[in-house]
Amino acid sequence: MAVIITGIFCILLALGLGYGGFRVIDLGGTWYFFLVAVGFLLTGLLLLRRKRTALWVYSLVMIGSLGWGLMEVGFDWWQLAPRGSIIAPLGLWLLMPWVIRKLSWKYFDWRVWGGAALPLMLAVVLWAAAAFQALTTPSHEIRGMLPPPLAAAPTEFERGSDDDWPAYGRTQQGMRYSPLEDITVRNVDRLEEVWHYHTGDLRRPTDPEETTYEVTPLKIGDSLYLCTPHNLVIALDADNGTERWRHDPEVPDSVNRQHLTCRGLAYHQAPAGDGDALCASRLFMPTADARLLALDARTGQRCPGFGEGGQINLWANMPNVTEGFYYSTSPPVVSRGLVIIGGAVNDNVSVNKPSGVIRAYDVNTGELRWNWDAGNPEQTEPIAEGQTYTNGSPNSWSVSSVDEALGLVYIPLGNEVPDQWGGNRGPNTERFSSSIVALDVDTGALRWVFQTVRHDLWDMDVPAQPSLVDIQTENGLVPALVAPTKQGDIYVLDRRNGEPVLPVEEVPAPQGAAKGDRVAATQPASALSYEPPKLEGKDLWGVTLVDQMLCHIQFHSLRYDGRYTPPSEQGSLIYPGNFGVFNWGGVAVDPVRQMVFSTPAYLAFTSRLIPRQDDTTTYVSDEPPYLNENFGAPFAVELGPFVSPIGLPCTAPPWGYVAGADLRTGRTAWQRRNGTVRDLTPLPLPFRMGVPSLGGPIVTAGGVAFLSGTLDYYLRAYDVTNGRELWKARLPAGGQATPMTYRSQAGRQIVVVVAGGHGSLGTKAGDSIIAYALPR
Repeated sequence: MAVIITGIFCILLALGLGYGGFRVIDLGGTWYFFLVAVGFLLTGLLLLRRKRTALWVYSLVMIGSLGWGLMEVGFDWWQLAPRGSIIAPLGLWLLMPWVIRKLSWKYFDWRVWGGAALPLMLAVVLWAAAAFQALTTPSHEIRGMLPPPLAAAPTEFERGSDDDWPAYGRTQQGMRYSPLEDITVRNVDRLEEVWHYHTGDLRRPTDPEETTYEVTPLKIGDSLYLCTPHNLVIALDADNGTERWRHDPEVPDSVNRQHLTCRGLAYHQAPAGDGDALCASRLFMPTADARLLALDARTGQRCPGFGEGGQINLWANMPNVTEGFYYSTSPPVVSRGLVIIGGAVNDNVSVNKPSGVIRAYDVNTGELRWNWDAGNPEQTEPIAEGQTYTNGSPNSWSVSSVDEALGLVYIPLGNEVPDQWGGNRGPNTERFSSSIVALDVDTGALRWVFQTVRHDLWDMDVPAQPSLVDIQTENGLVPALVAPTKQGDIYVLDRRNGEPVLPVEEVPAPQGAAKGDRVAATQPASALSYEPPKLEGKDLWGVTLVDQMLCHIQFHSLRYDGRYTPPSEQGSLIYPGNFGVFNWGGVAVDPVRQMVFSTPAYLAFTSRLIPRQDDTTTYVSDEPPYLNENFGAPFAVELGPFVSPIGLPCTAPPWGYVAGADLRTGRTAWQRRNGTVRDLTPLPLPFRMGVPSLGGPIVTAGGVAFLSGTLDYYLRAYDVTNGRELWKARLPAGGQATPMTYRSQAGRQIVVVVAGGHGSLGTKAGDSIIAYALPR
């Protein structure tokens, strides 16, 4: 019976592989799947006839498959294992006595055991040897060391108390670097949880899918300040995590919101003798219903002199006012008595959208001081009553940075919508889409612009806060800006004028845009880049031979010409996808070691343009806010991850790393796989395949970096010199936020992480704020 069942299994598998393999060949792909189907078919038919030659045939299948695998991927375990996931176990099964005894009419026939079985035994041994070699062969990693740190940082920024974390990136420069050094590579493994606070802000049935905890708390004095997805503002005792006050701005629910998150707050301390007693120190928070609140940091009360009753209406002078379509998910920046804020708009709903204007308000009164609109960049004086900003101009949904000495604010910008079709973009919005702009803090006047993607058709917004650091070069000290991007380039620019510090060259880009559109001839590529290599058939992946074949069919059905493949009606493969090699978490910069700690991620997406017949029919969504419909444009767009039918990526792991690069040379010194699939599979398998991270890292003077954003639920510590994982702590939910660290009033260095989950990534939801410190 075992032989009959095995034979039937081989024939059924052969039929599936044969049909799929023929499709792969027809699409221009490999012949392997069809040839192996022939081998399975012959093996199955011979097994049904109880012919010992079935073992000979199957040994050829095994040896041929091993040769194919080694030729394509070498001894890469996570690539080789799926290729043998059905083939190798079946070969071992065919050697079992209850199978092999039935291939002869005699109970013991040496022609079966010593003849036909011998090559199959050899094939099984070869697969086992290859598997062992693959398991013990390091792959996809760079093992190296960064140079030793400088004796001191080249320059000292204004940074306040070393003990505090007073801004989103610790300072307005956004380095995410702490000068604290109590926690070191030698003692970090002794960290223990010292307090655990629950905000009580949990997901609600009416929330959008992308309801996320992404907040990095602030620490000023003896207090910790944070916000939650529903815009609660909470103050905690920084020593023990007990709640001091909370403010609920009572944001109403809305079906129109794409996101529901709050990445952080901004803080302002009035000079001595300035400001009223109630709000001498104040917090600023944008809400999901497009208000900007000013709160007294000591009590949580609204600041009555700011705007109307302690708030500003950010819908003022906006075109196309639609509740839920505009709000800021990121904290503003405060500089020179101004609070400067941008905002996010819903993706690709309509060509008629709110503006992406950047506005600066007086920190005390809330009076509008200037506005910079990419659609009308020269007119920065406050807009007149009754006028509106430019429809759909590029917006800044991430965090800005400030150089107080130069008097410049550096703003990362996104795209003019629609993201995947740009036939109607204007000259100004075209110029500023997917760029970094430097504006005069006092007036909003444009000082320079650096565009990271020409005519962006891929939603490659500049996603992260630029980090400002002074770099020691052969030509002396250069005030630099470090900007990570979704496409994988990290641009290092002179922040005085936007000129590259590390080389940037224009490289040819794939051509052939959709009807009515165009594609830029070249794209700027940085010398410091984590751009993935162009995908080939050998890079396609699956848990088994079958889903790997299905990924081949998808791959060859899509248009793919490498990075910047234009969206198409056929369907295009976009790699890296708009999740980004880097996203809003950005990078961490160590000014003393002159290094950047980053978390490159690699996921492919698909983009298919769907011709619109009118401005009302829905093609890709069933309910508000009707994302990606692009009402008023020629095309709706269907976006999705490039995954197999069982939902796993069609691209091979690793999907996520940590990496360390020398900013003086642009050389990546080390790169290591990061994270496991423990929380991504039905069984808690701790395979260190390398998973994406969403949420940024921090680095410390103690030589330790911290990261919690991986898709498994851990806070991890790393040696910044070589990337080695030093310690990890299990989190109760997804940690898709950037950690922070400070010194408590009791003198302990504390590391705080937020674990609340991420809706669109599917990580476990929660409401935890957790603090770790060394034992007393």
